[in-house]
Amino acid sequence: MMKDKGYKTQQYDGPVKRFCQTLDLKDNPELIAEYRRRHSEGEAWSEIIEGIRQVGILEMEIYLVGTRLFMIVETPLDFDWDSAMARLSTLPRQQEWEDYMSEFQAAEKGASSDEKWRMMERIFHLYE
Repeated sequence: MMKDKGYKTQQYDGPVKRFCQTLDLKDNPELIAEYRRRHSEGEAWSEIIEGIRQVGILEMEIYLVGTRLFMIVETPLDFDWDSAMARLSTLPRQQEWEDYMSEFQAAEKGASSDEKWRMMERIFHLYE
């Protein structure tokens, strides 16, 4: 666990866009433990990882505190969120994965990733 030491970040040749989203899990420790396991290295379905890359996402991180998930998505500057999410929802096994994850999430069954995760607004940054 690196939470006390920080996390390494990816370096790029130029600036990228960053999107931050949140989603709540059901308040059930056993379900949360299983959600963690299903997102651990080697457990996430390869088609889902490939689909994320296919739509142009460079990096995706999900953090957890209590029942709250926080996701950071980094993309090229010319990335269009709406068209990428529309495309992602049509890729192999994507909706199956969303349905598979809905067991744990405080969201409607059958919802797409873009319908579940709420975009957050940045209200502060330190760098210029």
